[in-house]
Parts: sequence; structure tokens; C-alpha cells
Amino acid sequence: MFTVKSSARTRAHDRRTITLFDAVRWCTDNMAKGKPMISEGDLKLSASLGRIKHVIIVISGKGGVGKSTVSSNLAMSLSMKGFRAGIMDVDIHGPNIPKMLGLEDAPLAVRDGKLLPPEAANGLKVMSMAFLLPEKDSPVVWRGPMKMSAIRQFLEDVDWGELDHLVIDMPPGTGDEALSIVQLIPKADGMVVVTTPQDVALLDSRKSVVFGATANIPIIGVVENMSGFICPHCGECADIFKSGGGERTATEMGIQFLGRVPIEPKITESGDSGVPVVVSSPDSASAKAFMDIADKIVRTVMG
Repeated sequence: MFTVKSSARTRAHDRRTITLFDAVRWCTDNMAKGKPMISEGDLKLSASLGRIKHVIIVISGKGGVGKSTVSSNLAMSLSMKGFRAGIMDVDIHGPNIPKMLGLEDAPLAVRDGKLLPPEAANGLKVMSMAFLLPEKDSPVVWRGPMKMSAIRQFLEDVDWGELDHLVIDMPPGTGDEALSIVQLIPKADGMVVVTTPQDVALLDSRKSVVFGATANIPIIGVVENMSGFICPHCGECADIFKSGGGERTATEMGIQFLGRVPIEPKITESGDSGVPVVVSSPDSASAKAFMDIADKIVRTVMG
């Protein structure tokens, strides 16, 4: 299990801080051995998932569509609406969620043998591979089985507590991480497919929809990100990446269109500063779009 050392932050409930070195060594040792996929592990996984009411998977067919921006703002929107929410960053090779939520230097702690996920604003719980890297620039050079073991442990060895919604931020595409999630959480509430309006992105987003259908995971809907650029000076919107492609794709494939999110300088600023735009600029067009999309997702998964 974890090797930990005492910290000045120790509390009555025996909360102790893990050194990053110890955390990485623990992950590497356990993943290299390959955890059995049945027995006690399955009981731990079921117990952990049993405390999470709804699991929402955010996926994209390709990179560069702003999926992590969408994931972080949707998760924060849910927290702001009063839900007990968490976000799990399973982009093992490029974990950006802690940076986008202001938790880049957050320490990990353990209690009763489980990792305690750091909390962002509004009590949003966060788990990411970024917390386990010895240095920010350290690459993760793992094959599929190692990544699946990591994702499994993010679910069963992290104390998520009681959650209304767990948002899972996926890496681009439908590879190892996506397969791991659908195997570990076959009863996930559904997938949110993120795309941009241009044809190249739409082509790949359709593959994500088919992947969900193949894995028997419902598609909650499509989000068209970067849908128009709002000029910060005049307020006019220019369709630099076209517009309407996400809605058209949703209609053609018979799934729900969740909404459009425009490009605004505030989104980039908020991502770099670690404060999601729904918190830093709640009256902006993009923040209102995220909050509206979150409402549609809640209505869909909660019936």
C-alpha cells in the first residue's frame, strides 16, 4: 500500500501527506504487477462506484477541440448548482485538469488507506495523474495495461465519498483509456461528445458516437465548442471555424444537441489562471452556455 510520512497537516482523522516520490513508486509497483480483474478488487470497485450516482464521460474524436475546457467547466457548473461533484482526469499522458482548476501544486493525502482527492472551488473533487508526477515535465511512458490499472485505481483507491455526478475527462480518441472506462464502468450514464464546427473535427466526433453505441454507453449529446469568436471590443461574433456543424451532426445521428460554446479570450485566461470561466466570468456568453449545457445533462441523466 502507500508509503506515507507524517506532516504538520496531520489531523485527528489521521490525514497524512504523501510525497510525490512515494506516490509514483506505489503506482508503478502496483501497476507493473497487474491487478487481478476479479475478487477483492471488484468488490472495492463496486463499493466505490456504488457511492457515485451518475457518471458522465466527456469524449472527443480528436485532440484540439477544447474537451478538457468543456469538462472542467461542466464539472464546476454542477458544483455551482449545488451538486456533489467530482472530475477524474484520465488523460494519462497529458493531464491538464489540475492546472485548469488551480490545483497544480495541490498535495495528495491518504486516509484509511485511500487517496483523498484535492478539492477545487465549490468543493469539486479532482483526481489526475498530474498529482503523481515527480516533476511537471515528467512524461508518462506506459502501455495499455498500465494505464488501465491506473484508471482502475483512480476509481477504487480514491475516496470520492458520496457524489451526485462524476465527470470523466477522457484523452482524445477511442483507445486504451476509453476502452478501460467502458469496461470498468459499463453502467455509466452516458457520453458527452465534444467537437468543433469544422468538417475535420465532425468526422472524428461521429466515430465517438459510434464507439459509444458499440460499447452500449448512451450518448447524452453533442457540444459544439469554439462555435464563433466573440470580439472583446465590439462584441460581434465571427464564425472562424464555421458554425452549426455540431447540431447538424447530432440531428443526422439522432442524438441530442446540447449547445454551442463560443470562443472568448476569457476562456483562455481562465484556463491558464486555474479559475474556470463559469467562476471568473459568470455573465460571459461562454459561461452561460456551459451552465445551460450542464442543466441539459442533469435533466438527461436524472430523467
